[in-house]
Amino acid sequence: MHGIITIPNAVSLVRLLLIPVFVWLVLIEQTAWAGVLLGFIGATDWIDGYLARRLDQVSEVGKMLDPVADRLAVAVAVVLGLIVGVLPTWFGWAIIVREVVISIGAAYGWMNGVRRLDVRWLGKTATLLLYFAVTGFYLADGLDLPRLWWGSVAIGVPGLASYYVVAFAYLGDMRTAIAETEATKPDQ
Repeated sequence: MHGIITIPNAVSLVRLLLIPVFVWLVLIEQTAWAGVLLGFIGATDWIDGYLARRLDQVSEVGKMLDPVADRLAVAVAVVLGLIVGVLPTWFGWAIIVREVVISIGAAYGWMNGVRRLDVRWLGKTATLLLYFAVTGFYLADGLDLPRLWWGSVAIGVPGLASYYVVAFAYLGDMRTAIAETEATKPDQ
């Protein structure tokens, strides 16, 4: 177990600090640059985990900071994308509904003693596809590239499908973890 000050945690912190810059770029109608920055934030999602394992700097802080940075970046990009009209409404709302369901499930699990679930490879893959799609929508808007918009749809639909499949898997994992937690509690 390592401390808080590690290279991977610094990468995650930089990702968090870039989110307000992303917001500013969207607000000043620089959606192409916002898309580039979002792509960078998404790409560094894989870097911090890789560095943590490679440098033997896996930490509990990092295990929390990395998904927070992911969720916050995606949430901000989706909500702003819907507000400014960069994302298709169906696409943005499909992501929001999934995130709300997962958040409720996570809160329920936390209240029942579950502190952590293992990340699934399909979840990381779905997140990557959605980062590509959302980034593509921002770039398509800023650069006025309809083909890129359709390419983002082509990447986004399988990303959404995978996102929902893994959501159901996580909810099943949560149910199993709650049952295991209940089974280990002393009788009252």
